[in-house]
Amino acid sequence: MNIGDKVRLLHGNEQGIITKISSGGRIEIEIEDGFRIPAMKSEVVIIHSAERQYFGDGVVEEKPTIATKNVIKSADGVFLCYLPLNDKDHSIYLSNNAGKSYLYMVSEVFGDNSRTVSAGTINSGSYVKLDEKSIANFEEWPTLHLQMIPINLRTEKTHTPFEKRVKFKASAFFKSKGKAPLLGKDGYVFNLTQTTKDLDIKALNEDLNSDKKTPTKPHQFERPAQSVDLHIEKLTKDHQFMSNSEMLKLQLETFEKSLDAAIATGMDEISFVHGIGNGVLRKEIHKALSQMKNIKYFQDSQQSRFGYGATLVRIK
Repeated sequence: MNIGDKVRLLHGNEQGIITKISSGGRIEIEIEDGFRIPAMKSEVVIIHSAERQYFGDGVVEEKPTIATKNVIKSADGVFLCYLPLNDKDHSIYLSNNAGKSYLYMVSEVFGDNSRTVSAGTINSGSYVKLDEKSIANFEEWPTLHLQMIPINLRTEKTHTPFEKRVKFKASAFFKSKGKAPLLGKDGYVFNLTQTTKDLDIKALNEDLNSDKKTPTKPHQFERPAQSVDLHIEKLTKDHQFMSNSEMLKLQLETFEKSLDAAIATGMDEISFVHGIGNGVLRKEIHKALSQMKNIKYFQDSQQSRFGYGATLVRIK
């Protein structure tokens, strides 16, 4: 077994990606909802195409994932590429297939500190090697901070700079196989510009320079849906770049905002769909609800479509 292999527990329904292998036959598995569970090698089996077909997920042979198809179809942009040197080590490349040259800086972030990995100019149609990393140390990979400033070599439309913070979770990283643009090699490929939203400098300046004495309007709450789905893929398209703690933070923020809106708009009840997983999100939601005075009660939902993967909240 290797890090990145997809496995299934022999005595349970969980399946996921191996993210860590320790001595004594212990491994760590990241399951579908992003949470990690410990197991022994003897308790899991690698999922092969024939087994997946037998268990009914419709896979007869290895095919490109959706992420891979997106990489191939969306060949325009700036890409972060991890290309294997051997079965453990990978070279990291920045590939510019965006039709515009950039000034770039890539740093590794360690809390309040950082280390510049590479900086310079990357021309359109070129690539630059940033670093090398070992898959065996995947869990210790620091957050990458990429800053890109477009270069106009002639008078043309001004494009605003963008930046991206990248912290991979295993289930997203190992599903993103594809051919690296310009390099023409297979690896793990991520389009940095595909979901990047440019910073609106004009709007930001107008906001900063607005009259501070202008009275602000009271916040208007919109009535939320009767059931709020907290699965991370429903909340953001960038979840493959987020760590588990970042995903949990976003899910809890969405829960709090939706509950506040439900209370403010006079709703009697609201349901939060958090899934089953290993129960971390459910536990945090129940902990928060237990400390609120304006909640009549809350309970695991028994609705057939949710099973026990949702919490029903009754509001006073």
